[in-house]
Amino acid sequence: MKKYVLLALLVVTSAELFAFCGFYVAKADAKIFNKTSQVILVRDGDYTVVTMSNDFKGDVKDFAMVVPVPVVLNRQDIRTVNPSVFNKLDAYSGPRLVEYHDNNPCYRIVDKEIMLMDMAPVSEMSMRSAGNLENDKKYKVTVEAEYKVDEYDILILSAKESTGLKQWLTENGYKIPGTAAAVLDPYIKNNLKFFVVKVDADRLAQKGTGTMSPLQIGFNSPKFMLPIRLGMANADGDQDMIVYGLTKKGRIECTNYRTVEIPTNRNVPTFVRDNFSSFYKDLFNKAYKYQGRNAVFLEYAWNVSPSFRGMKCDPCVGPPPISRDLSQAGVYWNGNVHFTRLHVRYSQEKFAQDLFFQVTPNKENFQGRYIITNPARGPFDCDEGQAYLSKLVNRRQNELSELQALTGWTGSDRPHYVKGYQSLIKNDSKRNEILVPIASPPSDGFLPKLYFTLAMVLIVILLLSNSLAQLFKRRTHAL
Repeated sequence: MKKYVLLALLVVTSAELFAFCGFYVAKADAKIFNKTSQVILVRDGDYTVVTMSNDFKGDVKDFAMVVPVPVVLNRQDIRTVNPSVFNKLDAYSGPRLVEYHDNNPCYRIVDKEIMLMDMAPVSEMSMRSAGNLENDKKYKVTVEAEYKVDEYDILILSAKESTGLKQWLTENGYKIPGTAAAVLDPYIKNNLKFFVVKVDADRLAQKGTGTMSPLQIGFNSPKFMLPIRLGMANADGDQDMIVYGLTKKGRIECTNYRTVEIPTNRNVPTFVRDNFSSFYKDLFNKAYKYQGRNAVFLEYAWNVSPSFRGMKCDPCVGPPPISRDLSQAGVYWNGNVHFTRLHVRYSQEKFAQDLFFQVTPNKENFQGRYIITNPARGPFDCDEGQAYLSKLVNRRQNELSELQALTGWTGSDRPHYVKGYQSLIKNDSKRNEILVPIASPPSDGFLPKLYFTLAMVLIVILLLSNSLAQLFKRRTHAL
């Protein structure tokens, strides 16, 4: 049987009562993106805890993982965790859709809103027995340590040259891409070690879960980074990664690529409720292209400390992570825990470097949040009702404009979204006319802002041209 091994970073082959003013409707979690990996980064000083999940599908005998690490890890530095911690962080921090409801101004009713808030064989051979000291010496590869951690067999390797490491891995049953040597070389030159993992199918079967556990490692290093280049050696197209950062002080940011906020707090049509996942997927795609395909996007940032009694989201999609969840994620201290969610889509062309991060003192709250407002129910026979309808028509036109700016969707398949309410306005001479008002440009630089800027430039050019023409006329007359 051929062993297909994907050489990569993550795999080789997801409140309080009365805490918010909008009702949570839907979330956009990591599952809406294909080929999405997730990683938890805990950082305190020079100490980092990295928790790696995978969504490997296939025979576990074909699974392996190779991760560059700065030091030789001890056995106590490695453990497995419950995969539920990823589900909890993903569900809690994902972009969310919220909704509000208008009141009918023709009814004088007081509206009361309730806001709820240790060394075994792998396949036919064991990892260590696969090699021998003679070959290790020939290929200038050293096995620094070997461990058995639950269902995993782990080696820590060091190497003098990339070609030798590639040959050692190949001879020991690893199928790696042809470009791997070039990718491995920078890590070897920087004296990094290699955390190499295989799965023991028998031990996995004994666990009875049927799925591989996330692996967690901890180490000291002044560098706060993720080695994504290794995962691109045999990547098929762009790869999405969700990074959950947990720190004492504030947000984490990427230092060698721009960290930008995903567009947020936008009013969108009510029909977005029907397919919020597709809405957010297209919104992210457009933002990704607009930012040059080489930015890291902030999707959530908040203080989630169990002792923190304030809001941890607005609205919350569920209960916040508790002490047990944070401990599973690698948080070992009591006190402030600031949670940052970053979303990066990387490719060989646009991300030539690994991702380097820093912990910042920025504690500003942020979340990807999109708002739908349900119209009041009629009748709207009173004067206030007619005025409300005019405002509603204008609002719905703006929502369609916003939708197109964010996702490229035109809303042409919803012809009655505006007309249905415009037809209720009495004595409206433009009842059958749908006018898109000029809205203020959004602050994130999407197309409406571009149009607005171009219009202003044209106005300035026209004014200058007129002034120059007048000046020319006066001088000609004087002569």
